[in-house]
Amino acid sequence: MTRSEAYPLRRRDVVRRLLAEAGDLLVVTGLGAPSWDATAAGDRDLTFPLWGAMGAAAMMGLGLALAQPERRVLVITGDGEMLMGLGALASIAVQGPRNLAIAVLDNERYGETGMQTTHTAGPCDLAAMAIGAGFPAAADIFDEDALAEALPRIRSEPGPLFFNIKVRAEELPLVLPPKDGAFLKTRFRAALLDN
Repeated sequence: MTRSEAYPLRRRDVVRRLLAEAGDLLVVTGLGAPSWDATAAGDRDLTFPLWGAMGAAAMMGLGLALAQPERRVLVITGDGEMLMGLGALASIAVQGPRNLAIAVLDNERYGETGMQTTHTAGPCDLAAMAIGAGFPAAADIFDEDALAEALPRIRSEPGPLFFNIKVRAEELPLVLPPKDGAFLKTRFRAALLDN
């Protein structure tokens, strides 16, 4: 058994809790498992799941946070997707959106291509990278107590915030969001403008 197969936190439960009482929270979910997990928690019009664009979730969250400064924005992505878009951390820190939080579901695996280990299974520390980029707050979460403490911060503390949540490496049944990009864009935009 590898280290990540023994982590106590489970992806689907973490995402369900991140999205509990979401209200008018604007959510961008990264490619693959984060989008499946958010859909399993309940498909919502104010969640924009990425079907492609690996590495772009954090930058999309930044753009949304800058365009909607009065709204809370949450990016939920994976470690592989975040590793692909590390440059986003510097851009986010420079812009400093106070309404943006990033939650990385770090199972130390590339789940969509065969569960190969990512660099986070070794010495790579995403939270330290966020701090190094200039985030005012970033942390690793390994257990229930740390998650319970982080949830209210994710929902309301001025950001930008970065939480790297270590979750168990496991393969779960797919719960797919709608796949039509034009539909997703139109649905999200309409819900955003209605609120």
